Formats: sequence, C-alpha cells, structure tokens
Amino acid sequence: MSASPFIESIRAEMRLRGYSIRTEKTYLFWIKRFILFNNKRHPRELGAAEVKSFLTWLATNNNVAMNTQKVALNAIVFLYHKIMTIDLGDLGFKLATKQRSIPIVLSAAEVSKIIHNMTGTPKLVVEILYGSGLRVNECLSLRVQDISFETLSLTVRDGKGNKDRQTLLSRNCIDRLKEHIDKAMLLQTTDNKTGIGPSLPYALGAKYPNAFRAPGWMFIFPSKNLCPHPRTNQLCRHHLHDSGIRKALKPAVIKAKVFKKVNCHTFRHSFATHLLQTGTDIRSIQELLGHNDLTTTQIYTHVIGQHFAGTVSPLDRL
Repeated sequence: MSASPFIESIRAEMRLRGYSIRTEKTYLFWIKRFILFNNKRHPRELGAAEVKSFLTWLATNNNVAMNTQKVALNAIVFLYHKIMTIDLGDLGFKLATKQRSIPIVLSAAEVSKIIHNMTGTPKLVVEILYGSGLRVNECLSLRVQDISFETLSLTVRDGKGNKDRQTLLSRNCIDRLKEHIDKAMLLQTTDNKTGIGPSLPYALGAKYPNAFRAPGWMFIFPSKNLCPHPRTNQLCRHHLHDSGIRKALKPAVIKAKVFKKVNCHTFRHSFATHLLQTGTDIRSIQELLGHNDLTTTQIYTHVIGQHFAGTVSPLDRL
C-alpha cells in the first residue's frame, strides 16, 4: 500500500512543501489507517461522515489520548484540504476523553544516582536531556553548529512542530561535548575522503552539494554505520538511534534503585519541574521547552502542587 501512486503523490507533495521526515511518516501512517478503516476505499469516495466516524472510533474503541486524535485529524485535514482541495466542513466529532496524566518526575538525587550509573555517550546524552530539557531525538540530532559554548546555549532545529528554539547548556557538559565534537569532526574528515558526509535536509543538500564537508553540519553523536539517505538514497552518516540510549538507561535505573517508571522523556519533565521549583518563571520554561500553549507547560505546576499553593491538609491542623 505504501508504494501506491496515490500515497507516493502525497509523499511528494509533503516533500515539496518542506515537511520533515518525521511529519511525513506520521501523516502517511494516519492516512493509510484511515483508508484501511474504510475498507481501502479511495478518500475521494469518502467525506466528512467517514472522517468523523474514524476519529470517533479512535476515541471510543482505541481509547487514544486527545493529542493522538488531533494528530490523526491534522493528517486527514492535510489530505483533503491540501492534496485533494476538498473542504470537509464542520466535522463535530467526539473528542477523546482520555486526558494526559501527570508526568513522572525524578528528584535531583534520583537524577544524580541514575547518571552516576551511566558511562560514555549515553551518559552525556542523558545529562543534556536533563540539563537542557531536550527530547531524546532533539539531542541526538544536534550538529556542531548548534552549540554555543560562549553563551552556554544550544539550538534545537526542526523540533516538534517544525520549530527552532534555543535552550540552556550546562557547564558540566562542556568538556565532554568538546571531546565528542573533536571525534565527530575527525570522523567527518575520514568520511569526506570517500565523498561521504552527514545526512542533510534534502533541500539544502540539493542547493549546496558540498555542504556535507562543512564542519558545522556534522552530527555531534554520529552513527557508527553508514546508511542511505531516506530521500536521496545517497550513502551518508546519520546520527545515533535513540534505541541505544534507551538500552543503556534501563540498567542504570535498576542499579540506582529508582522504582519509578523512567524513560528518556522523564529527564525533560524533571528539567521543567526543577526549574519551576527554584522559582523560574513559567513562561521562560515554556520557551525553553518549545511549547506553543502555556497550558501544556502548566502541567508541571500540578507535579509540585503549585496549583493548590497555600492550602494546608486538614490533618496538619489537628
């Protein structure tokens, strides 16, 4: 199904519009699922009623979170409005009722214990996740040009929502980051001798064919293996896969005797919560995390009980 002319035309249109590979994969996944839900009928034969039925089914039968349902809606709206130029009108479907739960947050002591039980590249990555509030793939896709040691900041490019943002860089990461950058640039020099370099955004690679030789475009955490570029099929070196970090994190959590459910994203939650606890303005945290809506950031006020600040348990009054 993925090779059908219709799906390939959608893929081509998304690339023409400059959508990220991540968005491309996500949208195509939901469009395919919508088509399968309707017994492989062509979307031109379907309309608002079928779209509403699919989205409601996701909420009532699959119990998906509201954000997941919205992503599916965005994908289908893109298909109809941008590809087929069909106005679906007011769908009026039932929103998912499963709300996002309060995130799991580690204490500073727990973060320290976990990091202490890690080594090498995974340790540095986790330190950046906690020290800068990054998502794991935002960290792994950092390039040399994204780091500023002078201003102690790093730039996340093409993050969630296709946005760029700047955030903090911990002084504790500087020396090891510089070591990683030196090793990465040495690897780039070796690759360049055979005409290979880091994977680049398609449009940039097409406009500047030799950009892969520029040190600034090298990944700080390059993969050990070469692979074909997902769009050009040209051999290149991508960044590390997040699975390696996840595998290294699990035993570290066990050794640290932390009994919470911990994953890479837990350190981003902990970053935001600990900043809030030390008095950082919530709008500043919103900027650092790259949230569009302040209400998304406000979930951390619930984590630390700030939403009921000043309220004392009646048991304490006895």
